[in-house]
Amino acid sequence: MNLLPALFVPALLMACAPRAATYTTIPVQDLRAAQEKGEYVLDVRTDAEYREGHVPGAALLPLADLGARMNEVPKDRPVYVICRSGNRSAQASAQLVRAGYTRVFNVDGGMNAWTSAGYPVSR
Repeated sequence: MNLLPALFVPALLMACAPRAATYTTIPVQDLRAAQEKGEYVLDVRTDAEYREGHVPGAALLPLADLGARMNEVPKDRPVYVICRSGNRSAQASAQLVRAGYTRVFNVDGGMNAWTSAGYPVSR
């Protein structure tokens, strides 16, 4: 009895299984290029943080409200998600992917990186 094929079946099944959808983490330079083209930018910080300064044109939807208001986020275009440092935006990106969004981009370093790069801020 040859057991060798039986050893390869689990590995083969894993290799053929569909991969879980995920988001992509991008640098602020990529966000800047997308923002200049009018792409959808989602800021998941608090109202107070947003008022202190945000990416021009960014929509505000605090992370705490995302689950209840996800229908406000367009599914038919890429979604660029930003927060202060990249932590909340990673959580929001994961939530969006679990909800079926397929083109989700988390901004590495968040607004800290955006302002450090000297990009414009709206208040």
